[in-house]
Amino acid sequence: MSKMWSISVPGSTANLGPGFDSVGLALGLYLKLDVTLQNEWQFVHHSSHLPVEMIVEDHLVYQVAQQVAQKFNVQLPACKVDMYSELPLARGLGSSASAIVAAIELVNVVCDLQLDEQAKCALSSEIEGHPDNAAASVCGGLVVGATLPNGELHLVNEKQVDAAFAVFIPNVELKTAEARKALPATYEKGYAVHASAYSNLLVAALLKQDYALAGQFMEADLFHEPFRAHLIPNYETIRTLARDHGAFGTSISGAGPTMISLIDSSKVDAFVEKMQQYLPDYTIKAAHVDTQGVQVTVQNG
Repeated sequence: MSKMWSISVPGSTANLGPGFDSVGLALGLYLKLDVTLQNEWQFVHHSSHLPVEMIVEDHLVYQVAQQVAQKFNVQLPACKVDMYSELPLARGLGSSASAIVAAIELVNVVCDLQLDEQAKCALSSEIEGHPDNAAASVCGGLVVGATLPNGELHLVNEKQVDAAFAVFIPNVELKTAEARKALPATYEKGYAVHASAYSNLLVAALLKQDYALAGQFMEADLFHEPFRAHLIPNYETIRTLARDHGAFGTSISGAGPTMISLIDSSKVDAFVEKMQQYLPDYTIKAAHVDTQGVQVTVQNG
């Protein structure tokens, strides 16, 4: 009897402006894997967002799965992995974090590791390098995370986010490494104090569900957006258009080049339709907040 594990992982947006490398939010755009056991490894991609040709050993899911199996000292059997993705690569929607979370879940279910949510968050954050995207994909909802000097990861996870988002996806990629190069090596003290105050207020407003206030602070970032704006196509145009049509605020999604607007849930569809008229070259989508995080269903064939 053959068994198939279906793994669903939400994409994510990170930062929301000043919540740099610590605030993440799971979005209702998904990476899905159907995993079955077979004699040799095979990846089959069923999405225009995934490359047609790939070498198994270079595949991120394969590499992370092997790393996790080694860490827990388990023998990972060969799998056939059918992949479906709504997440364009290198656009700032957490495609690599969701692949890492999916790979951890693959080993977790196939090798029966029984990892809890905290362990999945710690592992995926360690591999990804920071907790924002990865922890949001694991938990769902809004995640604020940081690692203490002793290496312990702490997260605050709020599932209730009663607002929606519009994502503006341009037809260009921006690698995170390139976006990181644009940032200054250090920040002057007074400047850093302002920047962290804006971050604190963003988080406080989101937790209070005061989205009008959160939107103002999404646009007040000092940590990264002033230095990356020139890398983002139509940065000012999108912020102005979105504001003029009722968005609470707009920021770069992760490292970009996608932009994301915070909007009242009841208005998001009309907003997307209007924005698409102004920006015909963009893929503009309404995205709800995913509150489930990574999910697995098992089918016995």
